[in-house]
Amino acid sequence: MAIAINIRADNASAHEIERLWDQVAAFEDEPSMRVLAYRPHLTFAIYDSPQIEQEIAWKAMLRATEGATRLTLAFKRIRWFAGPPLILWAEPEANEILGRWHASISAAIDPVHCRPHYRPGAWTPHCTLGTRIANERSQDAIAFARSFDRRIEVVFDVVDCVMFPPVRIVAQQELPKGAP
Repeated sequence: MAIAINIRADNASAHEIERLWDQVAAFEDEPSMRVLAYRPHLTFAIYDSPQIEQEIAWKAMLRATEGATRLTLAFKRIRWFAGPPLILWAEPEANEILGRWHASISAAIDPVHCRPHYRPGAWTPHCTLGTRIANERSQDAIAFARSFDRRIEVVFDVVDCVMFPPVRIVAQQELPKGAP
């Protein structure tokens, strides 16, 4: 099992991302996101190494987000990782808080234990929309991504630590509302 530390949206603002999940599912051989039974999220790190226990990962996440409030992120683009399989994801607008949290986690836990795509210098903040794009639908999926012309704002209000597969939340903390 793997351990991941994330920030997720557990509120109504997540519905626009979930709507994109449903649209992207049309390009997949089987829908990938709804079956997770897990809300829209951004992952800071994934550890497969047996040396990293969930308590260590969770403490690193809590230290990184100490004193933090809910984080509103705007998404204006859909991008993709080439794969195979092709993966579509929503790109958040630049946000220094995400980078600061990721750096804090990487300073607390040696990145050698982290999956390569989540290490410093390689990590790309993203909110996954679909992980099982069928090869024969990849060009349609890319056209869909390129045609996206909206701006979505999502409030990320919970930090957590999960084990997967299947996704099982082992620790979580709601982030307080910020100053009005």
